[in-house]
Amino acid sequence: MFIKIKKNSGISMQHNGVDKRHIVPVTSNFLLNLNLVAEASFYTLKETKIRYDLEQHAIELPMHTAVIHLHMNYIYALSHDAKSKNHNQVAERQYYKLFFRPENLEPYLELRAAIETQVANL
Repeated sequence: MFIKIKKNSGISMQHNGVDKRHIVPVTSNFLLNLNLVAEASFYTLKETKIRYDLEQHAIELPMHTAVIHLHMNYIYALSHDAKSKNHNQVAERQYYKLFFRPENLEPYLELRAAIETQVANL
């Protein structure tokens, strides 16, 4: 199952491709394959956090910002180490953090519900 993250929906994102201090707005549609997600967590920020866009402008994430944190499985992360003589495979665990401001919880609830359809509660 794929989930589509739509551009200009008020969602900000952090992933392995950017420094942990940075977040970027979702400015183009993209798909995530839920079959490649190894771990998913849902939480809200308990305090205001400051992050930066790619041009170093401060972005305030207010308390109660909802977060969906997806860790992808190792198969998603396999690559070949070009520097190694043996061409070893390297597994860097990829992740995506999606931030939903308190005034923008509808996409969060919709996405969380889609992910939870793949979960068996015991």
